[in-house]
Amino acid sequence: MWTADDVAKMCYERFDGLPKRGKPEPGREWTLLAGVVKVTQSVDSGKVEKEVVSLGTGTKCIGRTAMSSKGDVLNDSHAEVIARRGCVRYLTEQLRRAVCGQGSVVFCEAEEPGLWGLRPGVSFVFFTSHTPCGDASIIPMTDREVQPCPPVRATDPPEGSNEVTAGGGTSKRKGEEPAREGQPCKQPRLEGPEREDSGHEPKGKKPHLQSSARGPTSSREPSKQAETTTNHPLPVPEQPENGGSDGARAPSGEDPAPAPAPAPDVHRTGAKCVPGTTADPRLPGVAYHSTGVLRVKPGRGEPTLSLSCSDKLARWGVLGFQGALLSHFLQGALYFSAVVVGRSAYEHQALLRALVVRCSHISELPAGFSVSPPTLLQSSLEFSCSQAQTELRHQATQGRVGPCGAAISWCDVPGEPLDVTANGYKHGATKKALGTPKARSLLCKVELFHSFLSVVSATDPSHLPNSVRGKELRSYWDYKQASQAYQQAWQQLRMQAFPLWPRSDRDLLVFR
Repeated sequence: MWTADDVAKMCYERFDGLPKRGKPEPGREWTLLAGVVKVTQSVDSGKVEKEVVSLGTGTKCIGRTAMSSKGDVLNDSHAEVIARRGCVRYLTEQLRRAVCGQGSVVFCEAEEPGLWGLRPGVSFVFFTSHTPCGDASIIPMTDREVQPCPPVRATDPPEGSNEVTAGGGTSKRKGEEPAREGQPCKQPRLEGPEREDSGHEPKGKKPHLQSSARGPTSSREPSKQAETTTNHPLPVPEQPENGGSDGARAPSGEDPAPAPAPAPDVHRTGAKCVPGTTADPRLPGVAYHSTGVLRVKPGRGEPTLSLSCSDKLARWGVLGFQGALLSHFLQGALYFSAVVVGRSAYEHQALLRALVVRCSHISELPAGFSVSPPTLLQSSLEFSCSQAQTELRHQATQGRVGPCGAAISWCDVPGEPLDVTANGYKHGATKKALGTPKARSLLCKVELFHSFLSVVSATDPSHLPNSVRGKELRSYWDYKQASQAYQQAWQQLRMQAFPLWPRSDRDLLVFR
């Protein structure tokens, strides 16, 4: 049917075909990539067709004080979130085509009047060029990988208060923070990027796939990494010239004692534990982090309310990736059949723990919802605009290496498939335009809400879903709460797995 490398290659090629606007400056800026691939298998012939329907890049989030009650700001611009929101935009357009009788390649009429389901043979695969931030990125390091953070000092504050603290920018971490989830942190020469990612497979290297059927491994091989400021070998204690230990000569004919192996360690994540959950012990080595807990992404000088990508992917495995609004029209939730990770620091067991195990016990879900764990795969292909690849191409005259400030969304819709943003607003928007439609991203809440309302308006009143028909629904909040099955599923997920998931402020969701 398809392989992890097939999916990665399609997403990389789709990115390469996009205009330059919003892309990182070669050799100086890096970014992260995520995408959604629609897979269609013919029921009759078994032939498989694949196409990228959504693509996203980005590394940043806005702080909580920058959030808007108008729904006109993108709160979370991490690549995974951008790709998923672009996919929602794509699905909304496909649903509009279906209700208008124009034909949809995704949806067909369901048994219950007013509802729609996936066409037979259609599925969706999620791709990310890097291990998702948060719990999935807390993975063991190999003995040849650099320590991700400086040793814990006696002056390091404990995390016992478990508060979300300021100080770690989404793309400008402090020196003691990791470079980006699941990757070694920067050296002082570099601006602290969120995470290090990988690029395309180097020439002459034979691809090697890591699938869910295999045990935990890391795809990062020292032979395929250049010596950059973020990847120096671990220091080895110097041996006296006579080969002995502490100056003692080894007996004649005997080999000197080998240098002690470095202590086990894990990659560090900059995402902070949500208040009330188990705090990170911050002890040296493998005991630095707590695992399996909810985490929020750090902001540029202030905390954010955005949950980590690991947490969001786990949530989509139960609630679906379609969201509450589209659930009004769908017979059941939509789930990713697989999650493919590009070549980067990776461990299958950590990804399984973060995306699947935490929600595997959920029960009493309403009809149309289920625990639907994706197949977890890794590609051998690296992303050409990752931090690692950028540093390989970096020239001394280019200044510091850092993350690209823009986020790109592309999705397979007519009109305006491309949307480039920065700091939550359309890229290039002037200060005077902020707060007006001209400055809005096509992925912000209010724009997606208006697209959904166009589907409601295009539907014959007699064919509207029962959850919408005859209801006095006006605001974004009203429509979300009226999606009863979705809200019931979300309630079960909260109670059984994520009781500390921060609740949305209603005042930020009552826009129209």
